[in-house]
Amino acid sequence: QVQLVESGGGLVQAGGSLRLSCAASGRTFSNYTMGWFRQAPGKERDFVGTITRSGWTYYTNSVKGRFTISRDNPKNTVYLQMNSLEPEDTAVYYCAAKIYSGNVGFVRGQDYNYWGQGTQVTVSS
Repeated sequence: QVQLVESGGGLVQAGGSLRLSCAASGRTFSNYTMGWFRQAPGKERDFVGTITRSGWTYYTNSVKGRFTISRDNPKNTVYLQMNSLEPEDTAVYYCAAKIYSGNVGFVRGQDYNYWGQGTQVTVSS
C-alpha cells in the first residue's frame, strides 16, 4: 500500500507562485511514475503533468512553461512548482502514483494506482 500526502496549497494572487509537495510512503518510490491532476469546481479531474522514474516530464498544454514537476527520490517526494498562476488554475490538486518499472509517463487518471487527498489552490484575480 502506498500513501500520498499533498501539501503546499493555499491562496495566491494571479501572477504568483506556489510549490506543492507530495510525500509518498513505501520503499520503492524510485520505481513510481508520478502524476499531478487537478479538479476545479463542477469540472472533471484533469491531467496536469507526469514525471517518470528517470525524471522525464510531460505537461498538459495549458501549464507548459509555467509549471515544473520534479522529484527527490531519497526524500520520497515529488514537487509541482507553479509559476505565473492564473485564476483558471484554481482547483484541488492531487498527486498520484503508479508502480511501474519502466520509464513511461501516464496522462490518464485510471492508469494510476494510488491517490493523495488533494490540496486546494486558489488564485485570485
